[in-house]
Amino acid sequence: MRNKSILRIDFMNNRVGKAMEDTRIVLCGANAYEQKYYFNEKFKGIPQSIQDELHVICVLFTEEVGGIFTIVFEEDGSISLETDAEENDLLYDEISSGLLVGEIRRNRQEMFASLQLYYRVFILHEPLEDEV
Repeated sequence: MRNKSILRIDFMNNRVGKAMEDTRIVLCGANAYEQKYYFNEKFKGIPQSIQDELHVICVLFTEEVGGIFTIVFEEDGSISLETDAEENDLLYDEISSGLLVGEIRRNRQEMFASLQLYYRVFILHEPLEDEV
């Protein structure tokens, strides 16, 4: 893999920064090279409409930019949007990749905040009253 852009998004605390290399769990992703989509069954409790929206986001990203796109939960529950490309992929567009990640982040901010809350409550078992 040649290009890896990782943007850590913490909507609950309004922070954006580089991702840490801690324990992370992939929520979903798409691969333009293999033309495959992956959804982690650990999150099958997420409403189907949100699962469908995640599917569309991932597949459209790889159709437009190429490479591999994943949405990952960080250890603390924040969400990272990651894009990667193979070394010999001359068609992968790094500039469009960064722009599209920013657009997804802005347009889906509410959904990502809800996913973070889901992760913190149902996976990390944090009390709900801390977020209210």
